[in-house]
Amino acid sequence: MRHSFKEWVAVTRYWSFPVSVMPVVATFAWLFSRDMLPSGPLPYINLVLSILGVILLHSAGNVISDWYDHHTGVDNERAFAVPNLVFQKFEPKEYKVFSIILFAAGILVGIIITILSGPYLLIAGGIGVLLTYFYSFLKYRALGDLDIFIIFGVLTVLGTTYALTGSYQPEALILSLPIGVITVSVLHANNTYDSVTDKEAGIKTFAMLLGLPKSATLYRCYMFIPFICVLVYIILGLMHPLAALSFLAAIPAWKNQKQAATYPQNGLEAMKGLDQASAQMQLIFSGLLSIGLIVAGLL
Repeated sequence: MRHSFKEWVAVTRYWSFPVSVMPVVATFAWLFSRDMLPSGPLPYINLVLSILGVILLHSAGNVISDWYDHHTGVDNERAFAVPNLVFQKFEPKEYKVFSIILFAAGILVGIIITILSGPYLLIAGGIGVLLTYFYSFLKYRALGDLDIFIIFGVLTVLGTTYALTGSYQPEALILSLPIGVITVSVLHANNTYDSVTDKEAGIKTFAMLLGLPKSATLYRCYMFIPFICVLVYIILGLMHPLAALSFLAAIPAWKNQKQAATYPQNGLEAMKGLDQASAQMQLIFSGLLSIGLIVAGLL
């Protein structure tokens, strides 16, 4: 079965890439604002490689997750997140092989960054690869949200600091909460919307464990937490005041939470499309935050 390049790209669910790329960009911006980047071109080379690496591993995770959902019957003709496998537009083997290729390419990029930056990057990188590969296994046991927060909120931030500076910078973890929460909101919105069919498939997500009304409320909270974090960081002197540029992202965040607030009237339809809307918010929030921090570093 032959597929176009566009079809293969679509398989990766590229719309979700902001949740992996923007933590790298924001961490770079934070380091830049604190004048913590070494001189020379190496940090910028590793920045580009880090973005490439997280995209490849994120793509691999998305593809293997879709394969696993189809393999276990979570995705079927009545309930599916991605129709390619359900309606036989792709063969399961094609997904599995593609995921292996993406994992291998991502690991190769990680090895190159490790050679350029230092061996201890393998700690964050290795854990990240394992948690990405076993995401579906953990998701089915209500641990997917935690898994995603650790990958994109903690490991990506710490790994980027090592790649760019040659050592881990734990103080950069202040970025983990605001950025990680938005990333988790993408998964949480999707799992809440799919909760009925997921229950029928015999799996248990955190949204199901929490209950649907509370899950909708938690999503609304996720839309406020990032802005509260940045405000507190600015007050405490942990971030430059120009980080407040990210507050402009409150416009899409308000729209998202307002939609989720209709759950009592609209049921699960209130959560429809909020996964993609949250990924777009990640791009806007982290992009504006990064711009503010980079400008602060130039002053």
